[in-house]
Amino acid sequence: MHNSFFRRAGLFTFLLFWAAPAILSAAEKISGTLTVHDSLTAPNQPATIEATLTGKSLRTEIPVGGEPIEFLIAGNVVATAMTGGDGRAILSYTPKAKGSVPFTVRVGATSKTAAAEAGANLAVWERRTPIIAVEMASLMETPIAQGPTVTLPGKDAEGRQPMPDAANELGKLTQFYYNVLYVVMEDKAVGTNDQVNAQARQWLKDQKFPIGHILLLPSDPAAFGTKLDELHAAGWKTLKIGVGRTKAFAETFLQRRLDAVMVPEPAKGEAPRKAKVAKEWKDVRKKM
Repeated sequence: MHNSFFRRAGLFTFLLFWAAPAILSAAEKISGTLTVHDSLTAPNQPATIEATLTGKSLRTEIPVGGEPIEFLIAGNVVATAMTGGDGRAILSYTPKAKGSVPFTVRVGATSKTAAAEAGANLAVWERRTPIIAVEMASLMETPIAQGPTVTLPGKDAEGRQPMPDAANELGKLTQFYYNVLYVVMEDKAVGTNDQVNAQARQWLKDQKFPIGHILLLPSDPAAFGTKLDELHAAGWKTLKIGVGRTKAFAETFLQRRLDAVMVPEPAKGEAPRKAKVAKEWKDVRKKM
């Protein structure tokens, strides 16, 4: 009888240890990355916030579907959605007052993905307020060939320096009159679009530039023109002037009979015929 008891006890112990890894495996959560970009809307108009959840599979990232995503403002959950097969969750929120609203998105408590969150800003602007588009390259001292790299390739600790007086002058323009739209071009040398977006946001904050809406675009020269047309079609018709460094940026405005200011002064022959030119940021307001 005693032998039978010990045999049963031994079998139970064996089964317990055999099942333990499976139980732990079921409880384990996969590592995931959640990303989100800035959003733009008007007071009492719904804003669409798109969050993307990805997980790692060998050396690539794959979308994670069927996961709950929460949208938080001031620590309170104000909207929820599920990720689709492409890893995207579309959240909707209607703000009541104008301003810049920091927000966070995170995976829900019931998610099989380990805790992940990301943050961005919701720009809530009155449609009648003038908007100025600023090319990020025009805010930095170092000439940039293919878009604004906030961190020099291979030199993560060496950030680009701002143009003299750029933050102060742009602050004056936005204090009482303009809302600012920062135009950032993707840069594969820095990393993914989300990394470029995050670095641009941090750089603007560190250099004390006014809060604005960050618009991240493909490096295709036609991309900003397409987006500018979309913004006008969506009712943002007060976007009538751009301040930039590159000829392509200035031409995007001039081709639509809008105003363009180039800063700093480009090489001879580089400025389009109708573009206004400022030698430095202190001169920009005189050209507007």
